[in-house]
Amino acid sequence: MDEELTPLDCLMPSGTNKICLIILNQPLDKNYLNILWRKAILKACADGAANHLYSITAGDRDSFLPDYISGDFDSITAEVRAFFSDKGCRLIETANQDQTDFTKCLTILLEEIKKQQLKVNAIVVLGGLAGRFDQTMASVETLHHALSMTQLPLLIIQDSSLAYLLRAGSHRLGVNSGLEGNWCSLIPVGGPCRTTTTGLKWNLDNQVLQFGKLVSTSNTYEPVAHGNPRKPVMVTTDQPLLWSMGIHGYQE
Repeated sequence: MDEELTPLDCLMPSGTNKICLIILNQPLDKNYLNILWRKAILKACADGAANHLYSITAGDRDSFLPDYISGDFDSITAEVRAFFSDKGCRLIETANQDQTDFTKCLTILLEEIKKQQLKVNAIVVLGGLAGRFDQTMASVETLHHALSMTQLPLLIIQDSSLAYLLRAGSHRLGVNSGLEGNWCSLIPVGGPCRTTTTGLKWNLDNQVLQFGKLVSTSNTYEPVAHGNPRKPVMVTTDQPLLWSMGIHGYQE
């Protein structure tokens, strides 16, 4: 078993996973921000994400100071940049145009984790699944880059969705946190994936997922008798496979 993870542990007040947090340049959900910020042992903003953080924390900004802000700084405003600089936040300019601000921010985060010898269970990204479609696809591409950059799970959360790229191998996904929505999916972004699952209403039995043939969208979980815990979802895949799932019922 390569991976064992409850993806929505990071949003549970009682969750035990130690996380690092990356905030992307998209509108923030304050409830998600509050709980993830409290849990994170390292926090980072990718360029214009600092504008959203500055705006949504008005009145309590000193409690929301990221460890660093990185990017080519074409999005962060002069006011926001000056504020965080004056508060001692590191501003790390990354001018490489062949990578997105997300990928560059992740690279720095992984360097910091290694340098500080932090014990981390997952990296959580807030934002990246809304707005422009090309930017959503860029977020998914960063998930693919991350497979060769780190063994840590990289989870993207925004609105009512979570996305997590499963590496080739076998995975056990806990889906009994109480925050899971009704839908989940397995999407073969990047190429065909031979896949077997258990724990879903519509399982796969050594079938090939591939665009133009079969994609497991609008799936859901195996029904259980009232009062019984939901079984974990087991996924075996021969290629990286995008797991996504709905989130509901979360309140701070």
